[in-house]
Amino acid sequence: MVISRKTPRFNIHTGFYCLVAILPQISICSMSYHFTEDPGAFPVAANGEPFPWQELRLPNVVIPLHYDLFVHPNLTSLDFVASEKIEVLVSNATQFIILHSKDLEITYATLQSEEDSRYMKPGRELKVLSYPPHQQIALLVPEKLTPHLKYYVAIDFQAKLADGFEGFYKSTYRTIGGETRILAVTDFEPTQARMAFPCFDEPLFKANFSIKIRRESRHIALSNMPKVKTIELEGGLLEDHFETTVKMSTYLVAYIVCDFHSVSGTTSSGVKVSIYASPDKWNQTHYALQASLKLLDFYEKYFDINYPLPKLDLIAIPDFGSGAMENWGLITYKETSLLFDPKASSASDKLWVTRVIAHELAHQWFGNLVTMEWWNDIWLNEGFAKYMELIAVNATYPELQFDDYFSNVCFEVITRDSLNSSRPVSKPAETPTQIQEMFDEVSYNKGACILNMLKDFLTEEKFQKGIIHYLKKFSYRNAKNDDLWSSLSNSCLESDFTSGGVCHSNSKMTSNMLTFLGEDVEVKEMMTTWTLQKGIPLLVVKQDGRSLRLQQERFLKGVFQEDPEWRVLQERYLWHIPLTYSTSSSNVIHRHILKSKTDILDLPEKTSWVKFNVDSNGYYIVHYEGHGWDQLITQLNRNHTLLRPKDRIGLIHDVFQLVGAGRLTLDKALDMTRYLQRETSSPALLQGLSYLELLYRMMDRSNISDVSENLKRYLLQYFKPLIDRQSWNDEGSVWDRMLRSALLKLACDLNHAPCIQKAAELFSQWMESSGKLNIPTDVLKIVYSVGAQTTEGWNYLLEQYKLSMSSAEKNKILYGLSTNKHQEKLLNLLELGMEGKVIKTQDLAPLLHAIARNPKGQQLAWDFVRENWTHLLKKFDLGSFDIRIIISGTTSHFSCRDKLQEVKLFFESLESQGSHLDIFQIVLETITKNIKWLEKNLPTLRTWLLK
Repeated sequence: MVISRKTPRFNIHTGFYCLVAILPQISICSMSYHFTEDPGAFPVAANGEPFPWQELRLPNVVIPLHYDLFVHPNLTSLDFVASEKIEVLVSNATQFIILHSKDLEITYATLQSEEDSRYMKPGRELKVLSYPPHQQIALLVPEKLTPHLKYYVAIDFQAKLADGFEGFYKSTYRTIGGETRILAVTDFEPTQARMAFPCFDEPLFKANFSIKIRRESRHIALSNMPKVKTIELEGGLLEDHFETTVKMSTYLVAYIVCDFHSVSGTTSSGVKVSIYASPDKWNQTHYALQASLKLLDFYEKYFDINYPLPKLDLIAIPDFGSGAMENWGLITYKETSLLFDPKASSASDKLWVTRVIAHELAHQWFGNLVTMEWWNDIWLNEGFAKYMELIAVNATYPELQFDDYFSNVCFEVITRDSLNSSRPVSKPAETPTQIQEMFDEVSYNKGACILNMLKDFLTEEKFQKGIIHYLKKFSYRNAKNDDLWSSLSNSCLESDFTSGGVCHSNSKMTSNMLTFLGEDVEVKEMMTTWTLQKGIPLLVVKQDGRSLRLQQERFLKGVFQEDPEWRVLQERYLWHIPLTYSTSSSNVIHRHILKSKTDILDLPEKTSWVKFNVDSNGYYIVHYEGHGWDQLITQLNRNHTLLRPKDRIGLIHDVFQLVGAGRLTLDKALDMTRYLQRETSSPALLQGLSYLELLYRMMDRSNISDVSENLKRYLLQYFKPLIDRQSWNDEGSVWDRMLRSALLKLACDLNHAPCIQKAAELFSQWMESSGKLNIPTDVLKIVYSVGAQTTEGWNYLLEQYKLSMSSAEKNKILYGLSTNKHQEKLLNLLELGMEGKVIKTQDLAPLLHAIARNPKGQQLAWDFVRENWTHLLKKFDLGSFDIRIIISGTTSHFSCRDKLQEVKLFFESLESQGSHLDIFQIVLETITKNIKWLEKNLPTLRTWLLK
């Protein structure tokens, strides 16, 4: 799964345990069921009877082997009828079967033994009990099931198509002629398959699935596997039968009924790849097909494992909650994550689409072929897929220069990981809400970054060999953290063994041991310091002649060294850090593993400066004590090219992070940015620009007008030569184009007259052409934003939004509309988002985020969330990504104590009603951090700008 981009999408974009329990004995008397144990020890089912299971996790006494699933959705009445026959294997005697089921009406359930099935004997009807708090049903069997025998459970059920984005739900789209059409689509990760059919909805319960879909002739049906046949039925209905799937978890099952069109191609190994979209958007599918074919070919070679299915479909869904979902053989996407419109998609849009396709295709191996045992290790799926974006996009589309972008993946999560409210990469999660919350930047971004650090430590060849070993060993099975560390330590493949059974691969160590710089290193011991404890280390370096004194601490923002709680928060934190460093005297990359709180390194020669974390491959912050920072700033001013471009990016990032932690004064960080006038690396320029712009936005939102005005003048004066060199076109490399977008957007946001004039001119020409003029895609958002400031322009943009057939264009229009300074217009947008017709519900969370970033809309957005909280929870699950974005997006920019108290009281009221989310504490810490940052740094900023 890909979670949507954290900034508004239109702004760019404990392993499984076996439950050991004495199962309650059930005696039969006139087909009624009585518990011989105390019934008070068990939950009460919906009908008032005792429910025979009290755990959130299912018992492991009945194992599913195969599901035969029939589904008939009615796209007129918006409901579905269905039936299933589940082949199960009994491992221990039991008189009940526990499955997951949510919001399904079970109409009939029967049980057949294997022998009964063989002789065509009818199944025996089962009593069904429901326990909604655990989303479970119990099938009570008339006599104990015999261990080691197979049985067949048949269930008839029905339900309404869901209104949200989970389970089996309805989606709509509007044709170019204005007609609204309906499709039915599934989205099951992590725990929503139970909303579509009763099942053993846990990742460890892998099974095969045979699926049949009944539909009207005007629709098509898609599922994980190719269609085997279509049967014509009475009344003009058709029934599609699909091949049986490979063994897989329930959350990967998918089926769709729609009227979409497709474009197809074939990989070099013969896999048919198809891209589906609504008929009017078919012409936006061609880039996705090209990218999918290239990426699938790459993965087959890189993993040395062929994609195991005969086909792969990628489909753009008009209403979709996340960015994409990796259903095996039928990957579903939000339209903006798959479709590429050459007339409206920018350079960053193209990079995003390529990354999401790469991410989901990586899941066909990481997640689908090998699945984590339980959701506490979801990072094994998501962190790997995020990491593989880097490897795959670099290999297949080097011109996108994603390698230069990857450090941003790590920088994004450091913002969260430097708070005390962060969490370990691997963390217990039991309830559906807790599991949903695991789909965050820690699982995705931090998981990817520590894997990249480990790859840099092991070497790329060793790392690749290890993951091939992991994938081959655990194919069609489940794995946990330790399995990965073992594979990466001992990456012997079958081809590495001699006939005598001895592995002669590079690693001569056993178990989890490797030799590194003459020292034995245990991968598991090292990596558990990164996965089982939260946070990020701070490496403190002090140079004394040719000696380097090293010390590691826990890096914290918002809690300063002088604060009484700082020392307590440092206790028991220790990482095994694979360090890299270079010096002014040599380009050689030196390596050292820091396993203790302190250490001393001796340099081979005298040097004026030392730079740790080469190319930002390590997941740690570096602070240079003494004259360390001064020496690096001096070097940047004299000749910045002696430091690698990624090292310059890392220095800019770290110096501002250290200001937030109270370890450096703000003027030191601002002094570093003065070299940017000579910087030629677009990624480094963007990094520096982003921090300076962040300061301006904070001052503007906080209404500190004297500082915001001085900062505005400084930015326009300082970057004027660079701004003036920008052309209003789509020429240049990806990074040239992204820099152009960022610079011109900032210039127009700061009311730079030439920028406003050019954007207004292009907007007028576009209006006069009735929206037919092709404006360069990299400046579209800027032009729409400037045009949206007049009533005429805003109204015209809203009309064009309603008519547009391009999701990329709609996102840019919506961004422009959200920047208007009139609150009644912003409120109009929010009301349209709540209604869900003109502005789809899927776009409400990023819209709220965007309006909250508008100084004229920040209070409006916050008030709207509080006033409409109950209605928002009807649209989005409590733990969903949308709710988390709504909460953080409308509150985390606050920087005064009154707002902190407001937010705190709101969260307390929600918790008193039983709603608790980790994001509450994250937001409170973030606001506290903002307040302390202002108190500590505002005087310095004010003085520095007056120099």
